Amino acid sequence: MTRSFRVLLVAALALTASGCGYNRIQGLDEQVSKAQGQIQAQLQRRADLIPNLVATVKGYAKQEETIFTEVANARARLNTSLQSGNLEDMANANQALNAPLGRLLAIVEAYPQLKSDANFRALQDELTGTENRIATARQDYNDAVNQFNSFIRTFPYNLTAKMFGAGGPKPYFEAKEGTDTPPPVDFGN
Repeated sequence: MTRSFRVLLVAALALTASGCGYNRIQGLDEQVSKAQGQIQAQLQRRADLIPNLVATVKGYAKQEETIFTEVANARARLNTSLQSGNLEDMANANQALNAPLGRLLAIVEAYPQLKSDANFRALQDELTGTENRIATARQDYNDAVNQFNSFIRTFPYNLTAKMFGAGGPKPYFEAKEGTDTPPPVDFGN
């Protein structure tokens, strides 16, 4: 065997071995995209519920106009980030919405008749469910990213990924600094 024949044989074997993971890489990439879409869908659901919550609370707490403006601005920022599709922007906008939303819910504590209102309770349950769905969607996304990133780093699939331009590892949806502390409760006193 000549040297060039051996090089050609090794290259052919590498190409054959690396090609066997192409479809799997594409499938994992689609899983990541689908999971990111679920995060976007749940964040959009959250953004859609907030005007109803604000309108319900507004009826009881007319003097709390500042918080309503803050919630509206944060919601608009979340909607803009959802349109961009940028994962980091979505995470930042979602985090920015937590503080004014926390203050809005604190206002509810000052109005016991509002807490007993059936419409408010239903909205609050919807928001709680949505928060759980967001957490699940983030976890599903990170699981899909983990599978994709692990697969494209394993031999011989790393050759396939490089050969067909599967891109590098996907970013994880990470909690931003300060998300481990609850939003402050401020009654404006």
